[in-house]
Amino acid sequence: MPEASDIYYCIFSSYLGIRGFKIEYKGYIEKMSTSDYIFKLLLIGDAPGSKTTFIKRYCFENFNPHNRLTIGVECCSKTTTFNGIEVKLQIWDFGGEIKFRILYTKYCKSANGAFFLYDIITPLSLNYLLEWIQLVRKSAGDIPIMLIGSKLDLHENRAVSYEEGLLTAKKYNLASFLEISSKTGENVEKAFEIMIKMLIEVF
Repeated sequence: MPEASDIYYCIFSSYLGIRGFKIEYKGYIEKMSTSDYIFKLLLIGDAPGSKTTFIKRYCFENFNPHNRLTIGVECCSKTTTFNGIEVKLQIWDFGGEIKFRILYTKYCKSANGAFFLYDIITPLSLNYLLEWIQLVRKSAGDIPIMLIGSKLDLHENRAVSYEEGLLTAKKYNLASFLEISSKTGENVEKAFEIMIKMLIEVF
């Protein structure tokens, strides 16, 4: 379990009002980092609740199936160790609402990697994969994007096979593919380890 000083959490509540786009911020100001690497990661996709439970499982080691849906952008920061190297991750969770996507481009800037999450029980959650990829590529360039199939604990009800997920990752030339369960924790740490390994090799 990470020390409390290693985890920071902030919320960017974004919405369109009568006078245009407005951003509200509340949370903690991060202290200066002395980590060997600092990576900014994006969580993108349209799977309701999956991104939030994924980030909460990784950062706080808990699972709440009743998390509220992300409106705008939420951010979690965690310091971890990989092969003796201290790595700080700034993880940005993007809400799936279409009306906000055009505003996400500025939050994608300077990102080092991204996870696209879909539900293995909901094929529709893969529908906008190409649109999300284009959004990230436009602002962050050719960064590694990892395809993540969530809700592996419900594999008996799956509507997207492992092979379909793997073929989708290959079709869009994504960096890696993995299925995870935020409920049980299966492969959650592994997903971040794979991403960190790829980024350290690049940087």
